[in-house]
Amino acid sequence: MKKLFLLVLFLGLGTYVQAQETVKWVTFEEALKLQKKKPKKIFMDVYTDWCGPCKMLDKQTFQNADVVKYLNENYYAVKFNAEGKESVTYEGKTYTNPRYVEGRTGRNGMHDFTAALGVNSYPSMLFFDENGKGIHSLKGFHKPKQIEIYLKLFAKDDYKKVETAEKWQEYQANFKGTFTE
Repeated sequence: MKKLFLLVLFLGLGTYVQAQETVKWVTFEEALKLQKKKPKKIFMDVYTDWCGPCKMLDKQTFQNADVVKYLNENYYAVKFNAEGKESVTYEGKTYTNPRYVEGRTGRNGMHDFTAALGVNSYPSMLFFDENGKGIHSLKGFHKPKQIEIYLKLFAKDDYKKVETAEKWQEYQANFKGTFTE
Protein backbone atom coordinates (compact mmCIF):
# COMPACT_ATOMS: atom_id res chain seq x y z
CA MET A 1 0.00 0.00 0.00
CA LYS A 2 2.84 2.36 0.90
CA LYS A 3 4.54 1.70 -2.47
CA LEU A 4 1.30 2.43 -4.31
CA PHE A 5 0.90 5.71 -2.40
CA LEU A 6 4.48 6.75 -3.24
CA LEU A 7 3.97 5.84 -6.90
CA VAL A 8 0.79 7.91 -7.11
CA LEU A 9 2.50 10.80 -5.31
CA PHE A 10 5.53 10.61 -7.64
CA LEU A 11 3.36 10.52 -10.78
CA GLY A 12 1.26 13.39 -9.49
CA LEU A 13 4.33 15.53 -8.80
CA GLY A 14 5.73 14.67 -12.21
CA THR A 15 2.52 15.84 -13.84
CA TYR A 16 2.63 19.07 -11.80
CA VAL A 17 6.22 19.80 -12.81
CA GLN A 18 5.43 19.11 -16.46
CA ALA A 19 2.35 21.33 -16.30
CA GLN A 20 4.39 24.36 -15.28
CA GLU A 21 4.78 26.38 -18.44
CA THR A 22 8.06 28.01 -19.43
CA VAL A 23 8.90 30.80 -21.83
CA LYS A 24 9.19 29.44 -25.36
CA TRP A 25 12.55 30.96 -26.29
CA VAL A 26 13.57 31.03 -29.95
CA THR A 27 16.49 32.56 -31.82
CA PHE A 28 16.08 36.01 -33.33
CA GLU A 29 16.16 34.60 -36.85
CA GLU A 30 13.49 32.02 -35.92
CA ALA A 31 11.32 34.81 -34.50
CA LEU A 32 11.63 36.79 -37.74
CA LYS A 33 10.57 33.71 -39.73
CA LEU A 34 7.65 33.04 -37.39
CA GLN A 35 6.48 36.63 -37.82
CA LYS A 36 5.96 35.97 -41.52
CA LYS A 37 3.59 33.09 -40.74
CA LYS A 38 1.83 34.66 -37.77
CA PRO A 39 2.57 38.33 -37.03
CA LYS A 40 3.47 38.97 -33.39
CA LYS A 41 5.87 41.34 -31.72
CA ILE A 42 9.30 40.15 -30.60
CA PHE A 43 10.57 40.44 -27.05
CA MET A 44 14.35 40.02 -26.76
CA ASP A 45 16.25 39.42 -23.53
CA VAL A 46 19.87 40.49 -24.10
CA TYR A 47 22.04 38.92 -21.39
CA THR A 48 25.55 37.75 -20.57
CA ASP A 49 26.66 34.63 -18.71
CA TRP A 50 28.42 36.62 -15.97
CA CYS A 51 25.61 39.12 -15.29
CA GLY A 52 24.02 38.76 -11.84
CA PRO A 53 20.88 40.80 -12.61
CA CYS A 54 20.42 38.71 -15.79
CA LYS A 55 20.32 35.57 -13.65
CA MET A 56 17.85 37.22 -11.28
CA LEU A 57 15.65 38.09 -14.27
CA ASP A 58 15.72 34.44 -15.36
CA LYS A 59 14.82 33.12 -11.90
CA GLN A 60 12.39 35.73 -10.62
CA THR A 61 10.73 37.19 -13.71
CA PHE A 62 10.93 34.70 -16.58
CA GLN A 63 9.70 31.89 -14.33
CA ASN A 64 6.67 33.84 -13.09
CA ALA A 65 3.50 32.18 -14.43
CA ASP A 66 1.90 35.50 -15.44
CA VAL A 67 5.00 36.66 -17.33
CA VAL A 68 5.44 33.27 -19.00
CA LYS A 69 1.84 33.16 -20.16
CA TYR A 70 1.82 36.75 -21.41
CA LEU A 71 5.12 36.42 -23.28
CA ASN A 72 4.10 33.14 -24.92
CA GLU A 73 0.69 34.48 -26.00
CA ASN A 74 1.75 37.93 -27.22
CA TYR A 75 5.39 37.75 -28.32
CA TYR A 76 8.04 35.63 -29.90
CA ALA A 77 10.53 35.54 -27.04
CA VAL A 78 14.22 35.67 -27.89
CA LYS A 79 17.15 35.11 -25.56
CA PHE A 80 20.33 36.61 -27.00
CA ASN A 81 23.79 36.26 -25.44
CA ALA A 82 25.41 39.67 -25.93
CA GLU A 83 28.83 38.01 -25.87
CA GLY A 84 27.94 34.78 -27.68
CA LYS A 85 29.43 33.26 -30.81
CA GLU A 86 26.40 32.57 -33.03
CA SER A 87 25.89 34.60 -36.18
CA VAL A 88 22.72 36.65 -36.68
CA THR A 89 21.34 37.93 -39.96
CA TYR A 90 19.12 41.00 -39.65
CA GLU A 91 17.97 43.37 -42.36
CA GLY A 92 20.33 41.81 -44.90
CA LYS A 93 23.46 42.03 -42.76
CA THR A 94 25.13 39.15 -40.93
CA TYR A 95 26.57 39.91 -37.50
CA THR A 96 29.19 37.81 -35.73
CA ASN A 97 31.45 38.07 -32.72
CA PRO A 98 35.04 38.09 -33.97
CA ARG A 99 36.24 38.91 -30.43
CA TYR A 100 34.69 35.76 -28.92
CA VAL A 101 37.23 33.57 -27.10
CA GLU A 102 36.16 29.93 -26.66
CA GLY A 103 36.45 28.74 -23.05
CA ARG A 104 36.87 32.19 -21.54
CA THR A 105 35.17 32.62 -18.19
CA GLY A 106 33.73 35.95 -17.17
CA ARG A 107 33.45 38.68 -19.76
CA ASN A 108 33.91 37.87 -23.42
CA GLY A 109 33.99 40.02 -26.53
CA MET A 110 30.83 41.99 -27.36
CA HIS A 111 28.85 40.59 -30.28
CA ASP A 112 28.55 42.96 -33.26
CA PHE A 113 24.75 42.54 -33.17
CA THR A 114 24.73 43.74 -29.55
CA ALA A 115 26.49 46.92 -30.64
CA ALA A 116 24.19 47.35 -33.66
CA LEU A 117 21.18 47.16 -31.32
CA GLY A 118 22.69 49.91 -29.17
CA VAL A 119 22.82 47.69 -26.08
CA ASN A 120 25.43 48.79 -23.57
CA SER A 121 24.17 47.34 -20.29
CA TYR A 122 22.83 44.00 -19.13
CA PRO A 123 20.21 42.86 -18.89
CA SER A 124 18.48 44.80 -21.62
CA MET A 125 15.10 43.90 -23.01
CA LEU A 126 14.17 44.97 -26.52
CA PHE A 127 10.78 45.16 -28.15
CA PHE A 128 10.30 44.78 -31.92
CA ASP A 129 7.12 45.31 -33.92
CA GLU A 130 5.44 42.67 -36.11
CA ASN A 131 7.81 43.56 -38.97
CA GLY A 132 10.97 43.10 -36.91
CA LYS A 133 11.64 46.82 -36.47
CA GLY A 134 12.88 47.99 -33.09
CA ILE A 135 10.40 49.83 -30.88
CA HIS A 136 12.02 50.31 -27.49
CA SER A 137 14.69 49.03 -25.11
CA LEU A 138 14.36 48.56 -21.38
CA LYS A 139 17.46 48.28 -19.21
CA GLY A 140 18.02 46.46 -15.97
CA PHE A 141 16.32 43.91 -13.77
CA HIS A 142 12.53 44.17 -13.48
CA LYS A 143 10.26 42.12 -11.25
CA PRO A 144 7.08 40.68 -12.80
CA LYS A 145 4.89 43.56 -11.59
CA GLN A 146 7.45 46.07 -12.90
CA ILE A 147 7.77 44.56 -16.36
CA GLU A 148 4.02 44.01 -16.81
CA ILE A 149 3.30 47.59 -17.84
CA TYR A 150 5.90 47.42 -20.62
CA LEU A 151 4.82 44.01 -21.89
CA LYS A 152 1.24 45.25 -22.20
CA LEU A 153 2.16 48.74 -23.46
CA PHE A 154 3.90 47.30 -26.52
CA ALA A 155 1.74 44.21 -27.09
CA LYS A 156 -1.42 46.32 -27.23
CA ASP A 157 0.17 49.15 -29.28
CA ASP A 158 -0.61 51.62 -26.48
CA TYR A 159 2.90 53.03 -26.94
CA LYS A 160 1.66 54.70 -30.13
CA LYS A 161 -0.63 56.92 -28.02
CA VAL A 162 1.97 57.75 -25.36
CA GLU A 163 3.93 60.50 -27.11
CA THR A 164 4.90 62.76 -24.20
CA ALA A 165 6.18 62.44 -20.65
CA GLU A 166 2.81 63.67 -19.42
CA LYS A 167 0.95 60.96 -21.35
CA TRP A 168 3.36 58.35 -19.97
CA GLN A 169 2.68 59.55 -16.41
CA GLU A 170 -1.05 59.40 -17.09
CA TYR A 171 -0.73 55.92 -18.61
CA GLN A 172 1.19 54.71 -15.54
CA ALA A 173 -1.32 56.28 -13.15
CA ASN A 174 -4.24 54.57 -14.92
CA PHE A 175 -2.54 51.19 -15.44
CA LYS A 176 -4.08 48.36 -13.45
CA GLY A 177 -1.67 45.47 -13.22
CA THR A 178 -2.73 41.87 -12.76
CA PHE A 179 0.59 40.01 -12.49
CA THR A 180 1.56 38.43 -9.19
CA GLU A 181 5.07 38.40 -7.77
